[in-house]
Amino acid sequence: MTGTLRISDPAEGVRLLTLDRPTRRNALDRATYGALREAILRAGDEGAVRAIVLTGAGGCFTAGNDLADFRETDETGEDSPGLALLKVLAACPKPLVAAVEGHAVGIGTTLLLHCDLAYAGEGARFRLPFVNLGLSPEGASSYLLPLVAGTKRAAELLMLGEVFGPAVAAEAGLVNAVVATGQALDTALARATALAALPPVSIAATKRALRAGHAEIVARTLASEAETFHALRRGPEAQAAFAAFFARSAGR
Repeated sequence: MTGTLRISDPAEGVRLLTLDRPTRRNALDRATYGALREAILRAGDEGAVRAIVLTGAGGCFTAGNDLADFRETDETGEDSPGLALLKVLAACPKPLVAAVEGHAVGIGTTLLLHCDLAYAGEGARFRLPFVNLGLSPEGASSYLLPLVAGTKRAAELLMLGEVFGPAVAAEAGLVNAVVATGQALDTALARATALAALPPVSIAATKRALRAGHAEIVARTLASEAETFHALRRGPEAQAAFAAFFARSAGR
């Protein structure tokens, strides 16, 4: 366990990773990115772990990037902790299952494209506000989202950046199913337990086969998106959007 991530093994073969920054709606800062990346790498290497579940504490998945941590950094796309996490998610050899309650913003939505299964509570709310913040898509979403949702739906979600509910997330291929509020984690754990009981060599081979045709283009897209994203982050539109966000937050 770290200060930002809880790690547990709730069932045989199942590793549960819980984002735990409730005062920040589980927003991802550098420490959290690093802790989550290391935890996924360790789970991928441990023979006893056969499936990994990712969720957020306090009825919230994640509010995405912690803007207070993210606004002033000098990092480029190449050395971004977010990109480092996404690369690990994309390459993880074991099944990844997400349980989404509450908010899933920005990378909180795009990382679902790298999970094998995902379940959302009825109260979940998703958003891809990159354009609204003067930024551009990340997480290989410019490639993967049109692939699963179709180009028109992907354009709507990525260009307008509006909040959408779990029914749209399911229709767009971001989650497998919508369950009662508060039941996403139980559902994800049940599916992960079922996966953990199956022959691990067969599961690994199936995951490789499902992703083999897209692995190279996903890797290229992750890198090219990150370069554009961080160039825009330092630009005037993004800096103005960040300033407006903090002004609104201070006025609450």
